[in-house]
Amino acid sequence: MTFNPDADISGNTTRRRGRGAAIAGGGVGVLGLVALVVAMLGGPDLTGLVGGVPGGGNDPASSGESTLSECDTGQDANTTDDCRMAGAQVLLDDYWAQHVDGYQPPTMNVVDGATSTQCGTASNAVGPFYCPPEQGVYIDPTFFQLMRDQFGASAGELSQLYIVGHEWGHHIQNITGTMEKYPNNGTGPDSNGVRTELQADCYAGAWLGDVTTLKDDNGVAYLKKPTEAQITDALNAAFTVGDDHIQEQQAGRVNPESFTHGTSEQRQAWFANGYKNGLGVCDTFAVSGDKL
Repeated sequence: MTFNPDADISGNTTRRRGRGAAIAGGGVGVLGLVALVVAMLGGPDLTGLVGGVPGGGNDPASSGESTLSECDTGQDANTTDDCRMAGAQVLLDDYWAQHVDGYQPPTMNVVDGATSTQCGTASNAVGPFYCPPEQGVYIDPTFFQLMRDQFGASAGELSQLYIVGHEWGHHIQNITGTMEKYPNNGTGPDSNGVRTELQADCYAGAWLGDVTTLKDDNGVAYLKKPTEAQITDALNAAFTVGDDHIQEQQAGRVNPESFTHGTSEQRQAWFANGYKNGLGVCDTFAVSGDKL
């Protein structure tokens, strides 16, 4: 999904954190693709499997912070992953402000290397995640290259937006009380954790299905209509992060009783359901286990 080059994303509040960020003012991180609701819902820690990619890091003490002041236009978002994340933040805040009364946005943090959070270290080895105590989304864009190199995902533009949208979905679950109502009750195909993740996939799909209607203050649509190839790319990302696919890659076998996120088929189906039918179909807690 391509941004319109002249769309205005200069109002983004995305921050860069980590070893490469300049420390401003004297001092001083989601789907997923391996989406983690760290501390509250748990999830697979793939550090031992993937180990990170160049540009990532293992020093959580590196916590410099700066704003993404270079990300002003849709062209910037089309040029770099960092600015694409900043553009996604603008669109997600716009969308959810229309659908959640009293919406309060999360902080959006683009990680350079690694940085400390209340939910542990954010890096590309951990994957994108939402940290509930901070109400913060953390994404190291080098994770997208990791997905290409080590998991066979295409990780193109629309799949990147799917990942961000999934993590924002966890924020919506947090601020609307879903996480409190359906707390962690262990693992398994019918667990609250799986239902929570599948709902976040559906939320991401609903956002992307409606996102081309969002416009900047000048009336310019932020995004162009996605192509079939881009939709396929997002579905590929959803497939790649299914519990069964990850377990097969990691251990050579599948154990449904340890599922935390849902199967590849489920993740694709719930994303597609939201994309086609909107937020009204995203109550994964209202369906029986055989309908998930």
